Amino acid sequence: METTFVLNGYYTLIAATLVLLLGRILVKKIKLLDNFNIPEPVAGGLLVALLVLVLHSVSGFSISIERSLQDGLMLMFFASIGLSADFSRLKAGGMPLVIFLVVVTGLIIIQNVVGVSLASLFGLKPLTGLITGSVTLTGGHGTAIGWGKTFEENFGIHGAAELGIACATFGLVLGGLIGGPVARRLIRGIPTPSVTDEKKEVELMFEQPHNTRLITADSALETLAMFAVCLASAHYLTQWMAATFPDSTFKIPTFVWALGVGVVVRNTLSRVFNFPVFDRCVDVYGNVSLSLFLAMALLSLKLWELSALAVPLLVILTVQTVVMVLYAYFVTFRVMGKDYDAAVLTAGHCGFGMGATPTAVANMQAVTQRFGASHKAFLIVPMVGAFFVDIVNATILSIFTSLTFLQ
Repeated sequence: METTFVLNGYYTLIAATLVLLLGRILVKKIKLLDNFNIPEPVAGGLLVALLVLVLHSVSGFSISIERSLQDGLMLMFFASIGLSADFSRLKAGGMPLVIFLVVVTGLIIIQNVVGVSLASLFGLKPLTGLITGSVTLTGGHGTAIGWGKTFEENFGIHGAAELGIACATFGLVLGGLIGGPVARRLIRGIPTPSVTDEKKEVELMFEQPHNTRLITADSALETLAMFAVCLASAHYLTQWMAATFPDSTFKIPTFVWALGVGVVVRNTLSRVFNFPVFDRCVDVYGNVSLSLFLAMALLSLKLWELSALAVPLLVILTVQTVVMVLYAYFVTFRVMGKDYDAAVLTAGHCGFGMGATPTAVANMQAVTQRFGASHKAFLIVPMVGAFFVDIVNATILSIFTSLTFLQ
């Protein structure tokens, strides 16, 4: 008998906080988790997901959370990236940002080639391989849901949306697990930033989420108002675009609008009105939103849906994980400079190359909290992961789905 325990917004927030506290305890107590830089939300969330899996197999128990709260936290996280993006900092991305985008594009193409090839090998529709490719891995849950309807209606792949959600969940978990170990392996023998020098830095962005930030009630209220503008504008722009271009196949996700509005708000206030945006307060809101979002995503993880996947699809996803590790280790790290910043970038690439940008940032936080800050990585990865990768991914997927021999 199926029993679903529904958590409203308040209880969802309490449960997510408990998951984070559990993850903190696990990472502190279990040396293996600490050594491999496993993010606290992933550690606590996976343990809870395993417990729910056991309960579900015994009694049909499952958990349903308040999705609107989780979505709001995701939008706040992306808005915080935009609000931190001063144009003077964006210029610092320069050529490394372009190079990293090229590296990311290469992985997207490889993921789809691997997915289509293995799907064909197992006798599945070739386009099913795209669902186990960049649609869900680089794209994440939002892209999976968006493309799921297209695959069902246009290409006759029944249950494409549900399959996409399961694959994206697989990628989210694996992306959070492999980033830290890969970076730790790469960091061996590489000079890392001085801890003493780090403590002299005033603006640490997202690199050091556990450092103390001094904020005031006024700055907290001002920053919260900016977040409200970003989220409200993102919802309006999403609805406006849907109403203005109802037949368009190219859609901009709401979180991209939130980030974009954040950039506009930040630079308009600072450059036009000379208003000092309090970066430390934006940083705190962003880190809290990120941690809670990941905790909620893993709290509601239904592992039995992954076990229900057909063996061929599990094989494809396993191969994709190996491809991600090898690509990150031998391509991303080396192309990006083979230094400490490149190692942190690699951890981030594992995160959004298999899951989502919040996972990428969590991976990088786990590394930088232990080894030192990397301003370059925290400038480039969120911009590529939130701004550019969706555009590139949508373009490549459109090309693949237009190839008649794959249909």
